[in-house]
Amino acid sequence: MIKFTLVSTKGGVGKTTLAANLGALMADMGLRVLLIDSDIQASLSKYFPILQEAPFGLTKVITSGMVTPDCISRTAIEGLDIVRSDDSEKTLQSWLMFRIDRGDRLANALQSPCVSEDYYDCIVIDTQGSPSCPIRDAAALAADQIIIPINPDTMSSREFYDGTMDMFAKLEPNSRYRLGPIKTVIYKKKRTRDAKTVEETFRSDFSPKNLTQSIKQDFIKMGGRVTVLNTTVPDAKAYTESVTLGIPAHRHEVKRDGSMPSAFETMHALLWELVPNLEGMYANTSADNQQVEGDA
Repeated sequence: MIKFTLVSTKGGVGKTTLAANLGALMADMGLRVLLIDSDIQASLSKYFPILQEAPFGLTKVITSGMVTPDCISRTAIEGLDIVRSDDSEKTLQSWLMFRIDRGDRLANALQSPCVSEDYYDCIVIDTQGSPSCPIRDAAALAADQIIIPINPDTMSSREFYDGTMDMFAKLEPNSRYRLGPIKTVIYKKKRTRDAKTVEETFRSDFSPKNLTQSIKQDFIKMGGRVTVLNTTVPDAKAYTESVTLGIPAHRHEVKRDGSMPSAFETMHALLWELVPNLEGMYANTSADNQQVEGDA
């Protein structure tokens, strides 16, 4: 079993969309996938239709320290289940704030029998985009790999250096769990000169030969675990259209005209970078998927 957590201290960068699409892609490959929505906005909980809604959600998971079947809802995507966010009043965050074990509770809960290696192949956790959030911190510490969408604009890249990296540097010393590798994804890339320049600078900063010169000294130990993935996700309407339709992007746009790769191609390439032993494995898509005309 592999656990991914989508993290950023900045909201609106694409964490939920990426979490939903990665989870659904793996489910369409025949894997058993569990989504966990730890964002109080509960966007991931609403992303795909729910066929069977469980009576409980994340609050019970965190407070009981276990994942039980009555916390797991079934989505319309075969093989894709979800632990829904049910903390709109932020009571769970307040409950966690004063616990010594707050950083370890989700990692411990994911060792429960119903999420063991015999049941789920992958767990994908969505988090809240904010400077301070104990549930987000616990989700990061529960991951085998941390995925960070980076929008190629100046403000988003600055937030990564000054916000997200700072959060990681402070988080690990206070837990018995070690943060996993950090995989950054250039996400919502526009075809502009500015986007290209920001992406090139970001990639240069995290190349091994430049790392100690580009990243603040306090972040060097974390920077050594940061990888910028080769795959970029374009700012294409197929991704927003698929949200409206309530289906994964790889089903909505299997093929497309023009030089930009389709959502089907992009999401497969991204997943293969994250999980190399899945390379060459494709999702099963229905015959009624439609091609979307070029939109850039």
